[in-house]
Amino acid sequence: MNETLAALIPIVTVFILAVFVGLEVIAKVPQTLHTPLMSATNAIHGVILVGGLLVLGKAENLLMTIVGVSAVLFGTLNVVGGFVVTDRMLEMFRSRKGKKS
Repeated sequence: MNETLAALIPIVTVFILAVFVGLEVIAKVPQTLHTPLMSATNAIHGVILVGGLLVLGKAENLLMTIVGVSAVLFGTLNVVGGFVVTDRMLEMFRSRKGKKS
């Protein structure tokens, strides 16, 4: 069990550092670049969905199943949320019928 914990510590450390770096990078993005970045993150989360499905397909124990299900769940939420946000932002640029220009 100690070997598993020792192998898990570097992975958790990299994950926590990635969260902090991601928050710093996203906080500095100007609003005009938000929509193109959302499209890119939708593509990235599509890859996460595929990875989660691959993990689920090869799951041998409960931990792998939980990790795979959570990857698929969070990836799906991010893809759908990204498309909803992108659609709402693009809606601002569409002309409204019945309104004079």
